[in-house]
Order: sequence, then structure tokens, then C-alpha cells
Amino acid sequence: MGNRKATLLVLPAAVISFFVVVGGLLAALVQSLGLLPFAGPPTLNSSAYLAVAPDLPSAVALSFGIAAASTLIAVIFGFVTAMLVMRGRFGGRLIAMVSTWSIPFPHLVGAASMGLLLGDAGFLARIFGTDSWPELVGGPAWIAVIAAYSWKESAFVALVVTGVLLTRATAYDETAALLGAGRLRRLRHVLFPLSLPALGVSATIVFVYVFGSYEVAWLLGRPYPEPLPVMALRLFSSASLSSRPEAAALAVVTTIVALGAAGLAALALRRVPLWQ
Repeated sequence: MGNRKATLLVLPAAVISFFVVVGGLLAALVQSLGLLPFAGPPTLNSSAYLAVAPDLPSAVALSFGIAAASTLIAVIFGFVTAMLVMRGRFGGRLIAMVSTWSIPFPHLVGAASMGLLLGDAGFLARIFGTDSWPELVGGPAWIAVIAAYSWKESAFVALVVTGVLLTRATAYDETAALLGAGRLRRLRHVLFPLSLPALGVSATIVFVYVFGSYEVAWLLGRPYPEPLPVMALRLFSSASLSSRPEAAALAVVTTIVALGAAGLAALALRRVPLWQ
């Protein structure tokens, strides 16, 4: 009865979200195939995909690299933050409070702050007073972009992992401590296995979000090569309406890759004993 009531409460929002997401994806797919032109008769064709095909491999590889690096760093720092919060002392509470401050801020605000911090005329460059500051913003390694995503998403990972551990791991951790297990052994055999499902889910969410997000890469990245979302935004904002199907094609490719990554993550999570 409780599960049925909870389902009924969530159902209106789920139905609206389903129609918005699926409707948007179908519209992008139809437009990318030439069936929703701005002028002329609709004709089924793949010209939009062929037009973006030369730049597609580099864009996919760049987006994948940024998303993978940002997710890995966010998961590491998020897990470490969760472990510090789990200790329950003043330092852990202080870290929890500071970490939650970054969650309400939009990614665009975080990206602007990271640019002011890491730019060649930014805060850190002025503190160190060097004339050979590395090219962190707009550089070839996309360091500022990865740093901005990692900083923002690590707080999300820490929040998810902490919530799971506080409800499931406290009794197990105390039992292991009473049996003589040290901190490292409890971390390896108790805390990390219990947090693995939460880490997997949060890492998947972070990867999919970063892969499809454009604002941070657009503000802190370099003009070329472009990640998939930035290229799609440029084509969608182009003065030529003929670029709209190409932008829709990039949106479809981005969705396919993101769904593929989420599917692979779901298959990997099925192998985790605590997930079953």
C-alpha cells in the first residue's frame, strides 16, 4: 500500500518529465533526418549527419575525455569528503558545511569563479606573481574546465555517499572497530564496499551531465576542437537556419553516447553484490 501511494504521488511529475524529455528527443531526431525542415518539403535524408561527420570523432573523444576526467576526480574527492564527514568531528562538520555551499550555485557561476581563479591574470597568478603562468584557462589540456566540473560535482558525490553511509554503514563500522579492525581495514572492507553502489550511481549521473553540458566548456575552453555540446550550441545559434538539423544531429549523437554510458554503468552495477 505504501509503495502504491508513493508511486501515485510521483506519477504526475514522472509523466510530465517523460513527455518533455521524449518529446524533445523525438523532435531532435525528426529534425536531424530532414523531416521537420524550416523551408521546403520534408525529405528523409542523412545530410545533417554527413555534414558533422568530419568533426564528430574529435568532438566525441574530447567530450568523453572531459567527462571521464571530471567524473574520476569528483568521485575521488567526493568519497574522501564523505569519509571525513563520517568521522563526525568538528572538522568533518565544517567540511560538510563548506561542501554544501557549492551545490546551490549554478555551473556558470562556478565556471566564472574558476576562470577568475586560474586565469593568467587571475587570483592565483597575482598571488604567485609569476610571468610564466601556465595556460589553464583555454589551454590544450582543458584543466580549468575539468577543475570546475570536478569541484562542483564532488560535493554532489559526497552528499550521495554520505547519505548512504549514515543510514547503512554506522553499525557495521562500529562492529568492525569492536572486533579490532583498524581504520584502513574498515575503509577497505566495510566503508568502501557499502559506498560502491552510491559511487557508481553518482558517477554515472556526473558523467552523463558533464558529457551533455556546454556552459563550462564554452566559457573556459578553447575555440577548437569543440566538445559535442558546444558545437551543437554554435550550430543552433548560427544565423543560417540550415545549421539547425546539424545541431539536432549532434544532440542525437550526444544522447546516444550518454545513454550507452548509462547502460554500461547499469550492467557494471549489477555485478556489485550490494546492488542485487
